[in-house]
Amino acid sequence: MTSKIVLLGADRAGEAPHSVPGAESLPPLEESVAYVASLGKPTAAQVLQDARESGRVAIQPRCGVGGHEEMKALLRDLEAQAAPDILTLTIDAHTRLKRFEQALRTLNRDPRDLNGYPLVTHGWQRGRDLNEAVAAPLEIRHGSPDARALFDVSVASGITSFEGGGISYNLPYSKAVPVAESLAAWEDVDRVCGRLAELGLIIDRELFGTLTAVLVPPSISLAISVVEAVLAARAGVRCISVAYPQSGHLVQDVAALRTIPLLARRYLPEGVQVHAVFHEFMGVFPRGRGHAEDLIFYGALVARLGGASKLITKTYQEAYGIPDTRANVEGLRLAARANSPLLDFVAVDADRVAEEQEWILAEVADIVEPLLEQPDLKAAVSQALERGTLDIPFSASRYAKSEIIPKRDAEGAIRYLSAGSLPLSRRALRRNDELLRRAEAGGANPGLGSLLADLTGDINYFLTLFGESDREGTS
Repeated sequence: MTSKIVLLGADRAGEAPHSVPGAESLPPLEESVAYVASLGKPTAAQVLQDARESGRVAIQPRCGVGGHEEMKALLRDLEAQAAPDILTLTIDAHTRLKRFEQALRTLNRDPRDLNGYPLVTHGWQRGRDLNEAVAAPLEIRHGSPDARALFDVSVASGITSFEGGGISYNLPYSKAVPVAESLAAWEDVDRVCGRLAELGLIIDRELFGTLTAVLVPPSISLAISVVEAVLAARAGVRCISVAYPQSGHLVQDVAALRTIPLLARRYLPEGVQVHAVFHEFMGVFPRGRGHAEDLIFYGALVARLGGASKLITKTYQEAYGIPDTRANVEGLRLAARANSPLLDFVAVDADRVAEEQEWILAEVADIVEPLLEQPDLKAAVSQALERGTLDIPFSASRYAKSEIIPKRDAEGAIRYLSAGSLPLSRRALRRNDELLRRAEAGGANPGLGSLLADLTGDINYFLTLFGESDREGTS
């Protein structure tokens, strides 16, 4: 049976009503709040807070398929076999780009052709069906620069965590979306979060500090998250998760995670709950199962040592494409082992972490404080991206300079080979240069090697470490 749905906020999102199976007009916010309370399970914000207070890391997989029954079965299987703390609905590419009609056509033709779950197309009643099928709260992960329609259906579905931001879900994914437009769209999302908080429902808003996910210097990841967090808090958001991608260097990753609460105290108002989220390595994964599982467990230990509230897991099948349910279950179980009290003896050099934290804090301040001083932060962000004083490496967007060139130092930490036009202090730039010169002196990079070869070697960091390739990517 097919009926019409009028999306809450469809007019503001520039969308017309769409035909979706089994759906009706979205309920008012008050009804959705009451529905979440009736579920009798914790919200994502409550899970994160409980994890932090108990000193453990909450575990969450990535997962999303097109068909509704298939999605429900996947969620149930993951919960029954691995008991993750939070479960994921990864959204398909058509929905991310607001191609709802195309999502519907593809869904009707063959759901397997979708690379995620088209929630807007399935509708909020099916969203609630997924919610009621499992005990864990759900989070929406997607990649849309304008997620207003998706967010409204998510709220009606009783989903209590929503990932993204006007910078982090634009520059890595979209070529031609002006940043002013994506910032305005996400401000609408965050204002609804503020209204929901007033009604008693706290939505966890996770910021995608992973950005392009490969060779992201910690200070630029955290600077982008600080800007998005400040904008979200000003719009009324009361729970913010700051996601950070595993670089592969123990001290640098632990320092970055431990810096997140310090940045929150420095730049956000009191009363905003802030959590650190760690994404296991998002670069080229080793092919050997044993090597991949070593990397998964190592990432989970880093999350624990860094005080992360949540870990987004990987599987031993990452090098081969989308993992199956069994691999996802085993990845979750393996990552959860890092919470064992038997590992209390595992530690990291506190002095080295503190030194790295000091530099990260200083670099973030160099980048964000000139922006935060401006009366209109959204306009300041757009202007800074045009000038390159705010930037990310390897951006897909024409609205970013993408002049940053990252590079690993002799120990594998990610530094700035070129900071582009970022307003880093001379002291910070000099330290990056010195660390990279040491790498060259130590033979970590061939003196005459091309930049592309060096970048490839840095991206293949774990393949080289495990002996699956050389630094140039040759197996």
